[in-house]
Amino acid sequence: MRVFGVVGWKNAGKTGLMERLVSDITARGFSVSTVKHAHHSFDVDHPGKDSHRHRVAGANEVLLASRQRVALMQELRGADEPSLDDLLARLSPVDLVLVEGYKRDAHPKVEAHRAETGNPLIAPEDATVRAVASDVPLTLDRRVFDLNDTRAIADFILAEVGL
Repeated sequence: MRVFGVVGWKNAGKTGLMERLVSDITARGFSVSTVKHAHHSFDVDHPGKDSHRHRVAGANEVLLASRQRVALMQELRGADEPSLDDLLARLSPVDLVLVEGYKRDAHPKVEAHRAETGNPLIAPEDATVRAVASDVPLTLDRRVFDLNDTRAIADFILAEVGL
């Protein structure tokens, strides 16, 4: 499976870049799935709904299905968080999986960077960061893109993964 990541510190523009990349790459006819890492607790379910009631009752997995989508919720109930490789193995085959987060994993990545956040770059200390998408000019030992030049970033990612 072809995998490429988008990493960066909080408020660096990761999610906006992911959204634009998915739109651009799918418009070219490629199938794309995404994986998003959350550092905090989250819930896609709502109290009072049947699926939530199933989970609260103790179900390990709840599969919710309709004509529009399928959602599988799995409760870890104290088990370790699955690795990125474990999660990728659960996905249906696609041309490309874009991963937001998982900055310490070994897959190739582009770093989103906004100078106003004041955060240091990840790239100088991480060879898996193949390029940086920034809102300011940078001099680095790898490609630097304008953070808003989605087409150029998408071209780069597609070339990197061989699509």
